[in-house]
Formats: sequence, C-alpha cells, structure tokens
Amino acid sequence: MLPQDLRDKLQHNAVVNILDGSLFGFGVSGLASYVTIIPLFLSYLTESTALIGFVATLFHIGWQMPQLLTSSYVASLRRYKPMVLAMTLVERFPYFGLALLAFMIPQIGADVALLLALLLLAVQSLGGGFTGTAWQSMISKIMPPHRLGAFFGIQSACVNLFGAGGALLASVILERLDFPQSFSLLFLLSGISLLISFVFLAMTYEPKSDPKNIAEPVRWRQFGGRLRQILREDENFRWFLVARALTAVSLTAISFYTIYGIRRFDMSPEFAGVLTSVLLVSNTLSSSVIGWIGDRWGHRRVLIAANLLTVLAIAIALWATDAQWFYAVFALTGFVNSAQWSTIMTITVQFGSVAERPYYIGMANSFIAPVTIFAPVFGGWLVDAVNFELTFAIFALAGLVSILVYVIPMDDPQEATGGGKRNVAVAD
Repeated sequence: MLPQDLRDKLQHNAVVNILDGSLFGFGVSGLASYVTIIPLFLSYLTESTALIGFVATLFHIGWQMPQLLTSSYVASLRRYKPMVLAMTLVERFPYFGLALLAFMIPQIGADVALLLALLLLAVQSLGGGFTGTAWQSMISKIMPPHRLGAFFGIQSACVNLFGAGGALLASVILERLDFPQSFSLLFLLSGISLLISFVFLAMTYEPKSDPKNIAEPVRWRQFGGRLRQILREDENFRWFLVARALTAVSLTAISFYTIYGIRRFDMSPEFAGVLTSVLLVSNTLSSSVIGWIGDRWGHRRVLIAANLLTVLAIAIALWATDAQWFYAVFALTGFVNSAQWSTIMTITVQFGSVAERPYYIGMANSFIAPVTIFAPVFGGWLVDAVNFELTFAIFALAGLVSILVYVIPMDDPQEATGGGKRNVAVAD
C-alpha cells in the first residue's frame, strides 16, 4: 500500500514520467536509434562487422554493468530522485557531442571520428547504467506494486509511439540531407528532445522513505557477503539469472538485422529508417497489453512467449528471399523488445524485500553484462569468419534453451516465495 501522499500524487507522477519516457523515446529510440541509426552512422566510418555489432549493443552494456556497483549506495538512500537527476544528465549530453562530431567529420576524418564516437557512446551508455538502479527503485517506490507492470507497459508504449515518429522524421532527414549533415541534425534534435524530457523527470514527486525500508550502508566485504547470501538462498533468482543470460545471447541477433539486410538485400538508408518505425509501432501496440497480461497471468509466461518470438524472428531473417520479409522480422522484434524491457523490470522487483530491491536490480542487470559484452563481439567475429547463417543459428539455439529454463526449473517469484518477500541479514 502506498502512503497517502504518494496516492494523492499518483496521477501526477504517472503523467510526468510517461512524458519523460515519451520524449526520451523520440530521441533515443527514434532519431538516434541504437538498432538502426547508430549502426548506419558507424557503417560510414568502419567496415568492421564486429565493431558495429558491439556498438549496437553498447546501450545495453552500459545500462547493465554499473547497476550492481551502485546497488549498496542506492539501498541506503531515503530519496532516489537526486541521484537519478544527476546521473541521467550524463546519458543525455553526449548527443550534442555526437552532433558536433558528425558535423566535423570532413575536417577530422573517419578514423578520429570513429574513436570519438565510441567514447561518446560509451559515456552515454554508462550514464544510463549509473542512473538505472536508482531510477528503477524510484519508480517501484512511487507506483503501486499491482500496477507496476501496467505502468511500465504504458510508458513503453508511449516511448515507442514517439520513437516511431522520431524514426519517420529520421528517414526523411536521411533522404533529404547528405552524410554527415543528416546525422549531425539527427543527433542535435535527439539531444534537444532529451533535455525537454529531463524537465518532466525533474517534476517527479518522491518523499523520503520510511527508515525501516532503508538498508544500512555496508562495506565492500559485507557487500559481497550479502550478494553471496542472496544467491545462495534464492534458487529461483539464480535460475532467473541463467535464463536472462541465455536470453541476452539470443537478443544479440537484433544488432545484426540491419547490417544483414544491407549486405544481403542492399537495403537503402531510407528503408532502414522505415524498419525502425515498424519496430517501434509494434512495440507501442504491444507494450500496454503486455504489462496488463503480465500483472494478471504472470510475467514469466510473457518472457517465454517473447523468447519464442525471438527465435521465430531469427528464422524469418534466415529464410527471407527479399528485404520485404524484414517488415515481419522488425514487427516481431518490437513485441520482443517491449516484453523484455517492461517485463524484466517488473519481475525483478518481485524478488526479495523492499530493502533488498536495489541488490536484486543490480544483480539482475550487472551479472549478465559480460554476456552482453562478448556475445555481439563473438557474433561479429563469427560473421566475418564464417557467415550470418551460423551466427543466427547459435542465437536461436540460446533462445530455445532459455525457454526451457523459464518453463522447467524457474517459477514466478511471487508464487515461489509467497509474494517474493524475504529478509536477508548482512553477511560479514
């Protein structure tokens, strides 16, 4: 049950955070999409498939890696919002740097531009990661638990609706302007959109938490002991981490769809922009429904369905006879993305007690970061050394195995623990 002041501010908090997400999506998911626009931009600077594949997943890597490092500090905070606002600026300002960088490519050359682009994208993604644990903790604090899946779903739908509009605008800009002026304008507009979204995020109402829901700050030795104890005692969470790691491998295929289509079917940049819109429209249409279904029928079942669709999308890409098949590939991927984003965040906070929540959030993201880092590098190397077909087949196999883990050893956290609440003492 939310405190009365949060119940009074529920509508306000929902609106300002949905507006924040919508404008964030317009910039990051549409105008500067890591799925299409960023790989396309990098393809002008390098021919390395491995490097492009790695950078295409850099957003997810930066999101995952730092979250465990911040979990102990976040768990000791009575208010999460100040940390959220400070860290999220780090993930927003690099787009202005990318805009300037793209404008300067004729003067500085492709090699220097590539190095600086990698640095800016790394800063942007890490900024998201250092924001992540505090932001998820803040949202789970200000939203009712039984509506959390629906909120993430509606927010995701709005993110991708605006992202689809941004992608359509991106396709127009790419068609009418030459490289690199087109990308300079795209990144500039993305940065402006993100600054406006920051204003809405800053309007979030978050009171101080009850001291009983705040964990005592721990030393690094105690921090490691607490993590080990949680993993030792919560078998269901361990299986969840295994399933997430396998899922991360299968989702790496998404990073290669655009490059595969360009090389096999000679896709134009304009067609890639249209596919981004297909991806985001599909994500928009499915997001709110997925949250509603997950809240009522179980988020684990939603993840099983999403992984099945990931395998199906990979199969269609492999069997495609022309570029038109990629409409179906990106439509299915949109459903998968909406399920993985909103459902993973919702199911993660169902493990453990309120005080332990930042630890679960941190582990659920950071522990799969090595997989997210090396899977695209391995995939890109395998494409260059062998072919796309074998690479996609490995990704599909990982998806099938993840389904088996979700189906056989893992239960929904609330069913497994009678509400998912347990208390773990600090291990010294």
